[in-house]
Amino acid sequence: MTITTRAAVLRSMGAAHPYADSRPLAVETVTLDPPGPGEVLVAIKAAGLCHSDLSVINGDRPRPLPMALGHEAAGVVEALGADVTDLAVGDHVVMVFMPSCGHCNPCAEGRPALCEPGAVANGKGELLSGGKRIHHEGEALNHHLGCSAFADRAVVSRRSLVKVDPQLPLDEAALFGCAVLTGVGAVVNTAGVRAGQSAVVVGLGGVGLASVLGAVASGASPVVAVDLSEDKLALARTLGPVQTVNAADPDAVEQVRKLTNGGADFVFEMAGSVRALDAAWRMTRRGGTTVTAGLPPPDAALPVNVVSLVGEERTLKGSYIGTCVPSRDIPRYVALYRQGRLPVDRLMSGKIPLDQINEGFDRLHAGQVVRQIVTFETA
Repeated sequence: MTITTRAAVLRSMGAAHPYADSRPLAVETVTLDPPGPGEVLVAIKAAGLCHSDLSVINGDRPRPLPMALGHEAAGVVEALGADVTDLAVGDHVVMVFMPSCGHCNPCAEGRPALCEPGAVANGKGELLSGGKRIHHEGEALNHHLGCSAFADRAVVSRRSLVKVDPQLPLDEAALFGCAVLTGVGAVVNTAGVRAGQSAVVVGLGGVGLASVLGAVASGASPVVAVDLSEDKLALARTLGPVQTVNAADPDAVEQVRKLTNGGADFVFEMAGSVRALDAAWRMTRRGGTTVTAGLPPPDAALPVNVVSLVGEERTLKGSYIGTCVPSRDIPRYVALYRQGRLPVDRLMSGKIPLDQINEGFDRLHAGQVVRQIVTFETA
């Protein structure tokens, strides 16, 4: 069986801006292998444009090329490989960009976001089950984080999927696979924010605004959002009792410390910037916790005052995919969304066709949008 689809393929990193002219992503007709044991063919219906994709395009997060890009998506099961018995054709699924084997030490400890075989497979551009399933004129293409979701169809590991209620619109469902898992999870799982504790979020992209939603839903008080964009700060203020500070203000750190009575219990850095992380550290109170889920270039380093780390009993924590257990957390977050406590749909900036994906990344690079959704009608 030959499966043909269109996919956005990246063949070189570091293209010049604007991408509308340099066209780093080429929409190519590719072929997919049928799903093998433990694999699933998904008809993708919606995929979000994320800074993690942008960081591959611009070279901040190098990946093996050529690569079919995209990692935040939702779709419908179209075919099942051998040994997949807990999904059926027609099921609605959300893709998760870290597959988990279920057997390594992190998985056994209940920390599937740190799955060791999953990390190896993602680094090699392969599926968790091994190898590559995408081809263009005889050339094997690399998978992006086991998903390669900017495509009409994708073959993925069963362990990259979470089944969701078919009543949830798929364009909204896509956000739960990355932005919501990472942002809300950083607040709920990594930090364990409790009602009444103060929370600050630095960087209001899709993940950062999801963190604001998570902080509000957790009952944090006060919640302070920090960004350079007045439009994003205005959006944050509509998400609940949220105060805002423009990061461009020379006294932004002092403003945050004043709003949080000398520093926040938890500060979340979601900008992927060492400068933002340094500011987040300085916004954190004595005995407080600074959490980062931003992904700067691999050679980025943060100088930390060790005396304050020790003498103030400070904590600096990383958070990957919100320290999530996807099969547990995605249904929980969907339930909160339906209760009106996690208005994820407010993060959607608009829908675009696959052919306009380069223009979409221009808007993301310029900070003009939060989450654009590529929508598909599978042939």
